[in-house]
Amino acid sequence: MTTIENPAAPTRVYPPEPVFAALANVGEEAWEQAADPVAFWERQAERLHWERRWDRAHTWEPARPTGEVDPDGRDVLTVPKAEWFAGGRLNAAVNCVDRHVDAGNGDRVAIRFEGEPGDRETITYAELQRRVAQAANALERLGVGEGDRVVVYLPVIPETIVITLAIARIGAVHSLVFGGFSAEALRFRVEDTGAKLLVTTDGQFRRGAAVAVKERADEAARGENAIEHVLVVRRTGELTPDIPWTPGRDVWWHEVVDTAPTTHEPRFFDAETPLFIIYTSGTTGTPKGVVHTTGGYLTQASWSHWALFDAKPDDVYWCTADLAWVTAHTYVLYGPFSNGATSVIYEGTPNTPHPGRHFEIVERYGVTTYYTAPTLIRTFMTWFPNGLPADWDLSSIRLLGTVGEAINPAAWEWFRANVGAGSAPIVDTWWQSESGSAIVAPLPGVAVLKPGSAGRAVPGVTVRVVDAHGDDVPSGTSGFIVIDGTWPSMARTVWRNPQRYLDSYWRPYADRGYFLAGDGAKVDADGDIWLLGRIDDVINVSGHRLSTIEIESALVAHPAVGEAGVVGVTDATTGQAVAAFVIPARSLTAEERADPAVWRAIEDELGAALRAQVTREIGAIAKPRDIIVVPDLPKTRSGKIMRRLLVDLFDDRPLGDTTSLQDDTVPAQIATRLADRA
Repeated sequence: MTTIENPAAPTRVYPPEPVFAALANVGEEAWEQAADPVAFWERQAERLHWERRWDRAHTWEPARPTGEVDPDGRDVLTVPKAEWFAGGRLNAAVNCVDRHVDAGNGDRVAIRFEGEPGDRETITYAELQRRVAQAANALERLGVGEGDRVVVYLPVIPETIVITLAIARIGAVHSLVFGGFSAEALRFRVEDTGAKLLVTTDGQFRRGAAVAVKERADEAARGENAIEHVLVVRRTGELTPDIPWTPGRDVWWHEVVDTAPTTHEPRFFDAETPLFIIYTSGTTGTPKGVVHTTGGYLTQASWSHWALFDAKPDDVYWCTADLAWVTAHTYVLYGPFSNGATSVIYEGTPNTPHPGRHFEIVERYGVTTYYTAPTLIRTFMTWFPNGLPADWDLSSIRLLGTVGEAINPAAWEWFRANVGAGSAPIVDTWWQSESGSAIVAPLPGVAVLKPGSAGRAVPGVTVRVVDAHGDDVPSGTSGFIVIDGTWPSMARTVWRNPQRYLDSYWRPYADRGYFLAGDGAKVDADGDIWLLGRIDDVINVSGHRLSTIEIESALVAHPAVGEAGVVGVTDATTGQAVAAFVIPARSLTAEERADPAVWRAIEDELGAALRAQVTREIGAIAKPRDIIVVPDLPKTRSGKIMRRLLVDLFDDRPLGDTTSLQDDTVPAQIATRLADRA
C-alpha cells in the first residue's frame, strides 16, 4: 500500500452557532469524559434498560501469531474477539418501544409514514408496541425462535420496522435486503444466513408504478435452503394481482400478524447475542455478512444518535436511507427509537412525482433533522441549478446530516445555504457496515465545521491515518484511516467465515491492533479528518496515486457541473488516465436529452474549462484525459457512486453485479453516450 496524493485545503470554516451550542446535548467536555473509553461506554450503556447489569464491561483478544505459516507464506493469526457488556441482559425491542410507553410516552408519535402514491400513516409508540407484539406472536407461531435467522425483503413501509423489532424481541437474527435487489442477490442471502423465514410483499411502488415483488422472492426461495414460510405483506394488492402462491408455505401478513394477540411478554438476552447480519454491497467479490450483537451495538447507536444529531424530544427526524442499509439500521431503527424519537419514513424516490418531493415532505411534517447522502444533494443541485424555489417552507430544519460518501465542499455549501437556511450545522458522518455507527463526525454544538471534512473521531473512539507500515502520517499527508482498538458497535465477525473477518479488517495491521476501514484519508493541522474515498478508488497516473474524491470535488466546484464520477482507465503511456463522467448543472429538456448533438456540444463547451479547473485546484497530473457528459451516474440506493461500472462501461466490458443500483437504466444511458463519442 502507498499513500494517496494530498487534496486541496479548505477555504471557509463555520464555528458553531452560539444559540445552538448553548443548548446542545454534548459539549467539548465529552472527549475528556472519554479519556477512559471503557468507563465512558459503560456510562452510555446506562442510558438503556438492562434486565441484568453486565459482569464485564469489555474484553479484547487481538489477532496474535500462532507460530505457523499458511500456504501463501503469511503468519497464521488467531481471529480477534471482542465482547462488550457480556453477562448483561437486555431486549432491543423493549429499549426501542416498551420503555417509552412505560414512561408515559405512549401517545408520542414514533413514525410518520408517507408512501410513494401519497398514502400516509401516523403511528404512536403505544400503537407500535401493539404491532410489534402481534408480529412477535406471529413469528413464534411460525416456528421462529432465538437464534433463528429471518430475511426481510421489504420496501420502506411501517411493516419493515415492525417485523425487524419483532425479530429482535424474540431473540432471532434479522437480515434486511434492499427491495430492489434481484432474485439472485436475495437467494445468496437466504442461503448464506440459513434463514427459516422470508418476509416480502406482493409488490412495491417505484417511480410511480406498482412493481411485482413476490415472484422474485419465490425464485430466491427455490433450491436448497432452510425456508419454512414466506410471510407476505399486501402492499400493492389489485395493482399486482398475479402473484405466485405456495399453499402451506406462504402466509399473508394480514391473516397471521394482524390477527395475533396485541401483547407479548419479552425475554431478555445476553449482550453478545447476535442482533443482525448485514451484507456488504457485493459490487466486487462475494458479499460479506457482518454480524452485530445486541448490547454494544445498541449502546453506541443510541448514544451517537442522541449526541451527533442533538436529539430533542420534540424533534421530527428524517434519515432518508433505505431500511435495508446499515445507515437505517442505526439511524432509523435502533438509534432514534431507543431515544423515543419521531421519525419520518418515505417509501419512494425523491423525484416522484416531482423533484421537490423531499422538500414537500419536510414542510408537511415539520422535519427538524434531515440526514441524507451527498449524491442526492448533488442531484438536487442539478435539479435546482438556481437554488431551491420558495415553494416549500423548510424553516423547521435545525440540523442537517450526510452519509455514504465524502461530501464535496461545493455540495456542502449548497446544502447549508439552500436546505439549512445558511445556519443549520451539517453533521458529516463517516462510518461503514462494519463499524455499526458513526466513527468520525462533528459534534454539532462544538465543532468548527469545514466543508468537505468529517471532523474528529467521536468520543470513545480513536482514529489514525497511517502509512503502509502503520506509522502515523504527518499532518496534511494522505494515508489510510484505521480505528485503533475496539468500540462497542463494531461487527464481531463475518457470518460463517471468521477467517475472512480477520483477513479483511485486522490482518494488515495486526501487530498494531488497528482495524483497516478500507478508506484513504488525511488529517489537517487542526486534527480534522478528510476522507479520500475507498483505497480501491485511487487512480495511479505515472506513479502518482490520486484520490477520486479530490478530482470529483474540483469538478463539482465548477458552476457548470452538478455531479461527477471519476475513474482510472488504461493508458499506454501513463499506466492509467483520469476519465471524468460529469452531469451538467443546467437542466435539459426531454428533446435536448434525446439529441446526441446537444451532448457533444456540452462536452466541447466544458472540456477545456474543466481540465483547467482541475489543473488549478490540484495540478496538471490530475487533469482528466477524457470528459464524458452524461445524464446520470450509476449509484447504489444508499447514494454511493458505483465507479467500477463506469470503468466497465468505458472499457466495454460485461457489467457483472448491478443488483444494488438505484436506477438500472443508467448504465444503458451512459453506454449510449460512450457509443456516440466513439
